[in-house]
Amino acid sequence: MNKQELIARMAEKSGLTKAQCTDAMEAAIEAVTEALKAGDEVRLIGFGTFSVTRRPEREVRIPGTGETKKVPATNVPKFKPGKGLKEAVN
Repeated sequence: MNKQELIARMAEKSGLTKAQCTDAMEAAIEAVTEALKAGDEVRLIGFGTFSVTRRPEREVRIPGTGETKKVPATNVPKFKPGKGLKEAVN
């Protein structure tokens, strides 16, 4: 399912128009992104938790040449599914 298919399904289930659902989806994505950029977690009970983890600087080996290279530290978004989502899928 892609974003447009999800918006169509949301419109079907909620009775809202596709334009309204598109605006709601964009606002939700923007709100989650801003919260993660600020270092906060976003917890949706029953669905899951969005968070950011810090990946430290590390050294990797390039297989073709055997050369080693440093990969800088970075922040990585992470999603942990909630109990309700896990149960619904299984």
